[in-house]
Amino acid sequence: MTILRIALPTPLRRLFDYLPPVAGLDCTPQTGVRIRVPFGRRELIGILIEIAEDSELPVSRLKPALDILDQTPPLPPHLLELACWAADYYQHPIGDTLHQALPVLLRKGASDQPAPTTLWRTADGITLDAIAPRAKKQRALLQLLLDHPAGLDMETLRAAGYTSTQLKQLGDKGLMHPFESSGQQAPSAMAPSDATALLRQPILPLNDEQQQALAAIVQTNGFNPVLLQGITGSGKTEVYLQAIERVLHSGRQALVLVPEIGLTPQTVSRFRSRFGVPVQVLHSNMTDRQRLEAWLQARSGQARVVIGTRSALFTPLQVPGIIIVDEEHDTSFKQQDGFRYSARDLAVMRARAENIPLVLGTATPSLETLHNALNGRYRHARLTQRAGNARPPGFELYDIRQQPLNSGLSEEVAARIGGELRQGNQVLLFLNRRGFSPALMCHQCGAVIECDRCDARMTLHRTPPHLHCHHCDHQRPIPSRCPACHNTGFKPQGAGTERTEAALQQLFPDTEVIRVDRDSTQRRNAMQDIMDRVHDGRPCILVGTQMLAKGHHFPAVTLVVILDADAGLFSADFRGMERTAQLILQVAGRAGRAERPGQVLMQTHHADHPTLMQLVSEGYEAFATTELALRHNLGLPPFMHHALLRAEANRRGRAEAFLSTLCSQLESGELLPPGVHWLGPFPATMEKRAGFFRAQLLLQSYDRRALQQLLSALTPLLEQSPLARQVRWSLDVDPVDSH
Repeated sequence: MTILRIALPTPLRRLFDYLPPVAGLDCTPQTGVRIRVPFGRRELIGILIEIAEDSELPVSRLKPALDILDQTPPLPPHLLELACWAADYYQHPIGDTLHQALPVLLRKGASDQPAPTTLWRTADGITLDAIAPRAKKQRALLQLLLDHPAGLDMETLRAAGYTSTQLKQLGDKGLMHPFESSGQQAPSAMAPSDATALLRQPILPLNDEQQQALAAIVQTNGFNPVLLQGITGSGKTEVYLQAIERVLHSGRQALVLVPEIGLTPQTVSRFRSRFGVPVQVLHSNMTDRQRLEAWLQARSGQARVVIGTRSALFTPLQVPGIIIVDEEHDTSFKQQDGFRYSARDLAVMRARAENIPLVLGTATPSLETLHNALNGRYRHARLTQRAGNARPPGFELYDIRQQPLNSGLSEEVAARIGGELRQGNQVLLFLNRRGFSPALMCHQCGAVIECDRCDARMTLHRTPPHLHCHHCDHQRPIPSRCPACHNTGFKPQGAGTERTEAALQQLFPDTEVIRVDRDSTQRRNAMQDIMDRVHDGRPCILVGTQMLAKGHHFPAVTLVVILDADAGLFSADFRGMERTAQLILQVAGRAGRAERPGQVLMQTHHADHPTLMQLVSEGYEAFATTELALRHNLGLPPFMHHALLRAEANRRGRAEAFLSTLCSQLESGELLPPGVHWLGPFPATMEKRAGFFRAQLLLQSYDRRALQQLLSALTPLLEQSPLARQVRWSLDVDPVDSH
């Protein structure tokens, strides 16, 4: 008897047994193919994990599968294995994990074969002499097509610098013609040895540090993890480009992961300007069809460079050559709900499986990555000089205690901004609070308008006017009267980006003020439009949230003002100091990136705080060394391994009761491996969120295997608990957010 053991996208942590489809008894499907099956009253598409000869259930109770959708698996074996490993490590249902590793249309049953493509090739008997020598562009295009007799598609031709108009010109002369490809092959991929087609721009000269970093990356062909730690503006991207060039010359592909969609357009633009080969993009702003086409081009080898956000990690490459994780410290690489995986950590596992180099690039490494580099697990390449003649910005702590503030701006800061604008420079103000004001208070009784569904104050927005909870996304009109005393006088408390923008427009009416936050960049291409306005070089003021801190190049910005440098100094999260240091230095790195020198001015109520003083005087690595020593003494990650068990319920106390029941089982000692400890249960930092009351239990151990052993034993107990129907629970392995 042939039994198909299938992973289905359900919350259940198990495989499901089915019989082969009635029409498929004469063939044995390959492991990894998609199979459509009946599941209750629904039909689901799952992944075949193994073929067995028997089942725990009687054969009479097994249903036949409906259809085998693939002849060969959509994912190569090593990526299928990586996804299965990730499901096990992050304690997530395997069916849902594999489901998320595939593009949406493949999850819905679409074909994984490329659609027919229009290709261009030369007519029979055509030679280069058919074009006059003076028509250099047309001759180059004809030569390119003569070098690729199987044909090239429009994407590849555009990557090589040609337009549809030029194709039409040669077509009108009868020198070339389009035809439909079956889509079964990828004839449009450039020959790897074609150096003239590979580069559209010459490479830039590297300084000594960049050359050493490049050598560390490309010195071996096998698995070679490198932490590329370079101060902002030190030319990390140029090192990436030249490492990728080596990979492309050898006929292989590159995968580049970036943390945010907002970074993708400028990264793609720079890569496409450099390389004359297809560069594909994968992110959530694309349509499902666009994502599938890009995914298929990567799998076939047609896309030579793939750039994407977190989920692009599972994109298959026909000939993988290198993986680059840019801004590796960014928490966006960790999925915060559902399948809570770290794309950065899985990139390490994938590079090892594919035996290729891995680059983790950043100016401010996460302490986990830095710890691995200091221990010799990763090679450590440093870039300490800015590219060209640019110099690192100078830092200045400005004490605002007892100083009058105008919407968060001190008089001294406003004067400094005016001075820079008069010299024709640009200024960037950083405030990590969007909206007009973080709170709206009744001037009569002091009551603050709070969210009905969260333990949080509602943020006041003025464009358009409304109150908005940034935790649960609940919105409501601004009340006309105080719900406590019925008075009509409200007063905004504190400043967000909208209020700061308004204050700057009043102070500098002749200067353009550009706000950059989630609200101002919702429109399609809004971020690119903002970048175009900034890059025209005219004096302007940029004011925004951490969206401004990540990898942007503003050559005319000479002054960066951090309005609230104290925001993370007293966080309840032990990672608060690390995040604050990273954010300050990333924002500061936007200043003085070209010929003009830069300055960073930090408004603070704690100008004598030892961490701030060390950060501005000694730099990030000195701070990180001190922070690592503190973490070691306190038994915190990366020295201790954490897993956070979260529970939430619609009644107060129910989530804690659920976790307390589990603790009573842990206290018996039968489940608990040696060296594993727990803390809690305790309410989450924000106990009530989106109408649910939340509690959590922290599990920790110096031994990662012992912790995994406990988690594997816990998940069945959690699923079978009588209280499980009254709460929602989740496990977060290696959490980066304890809220």
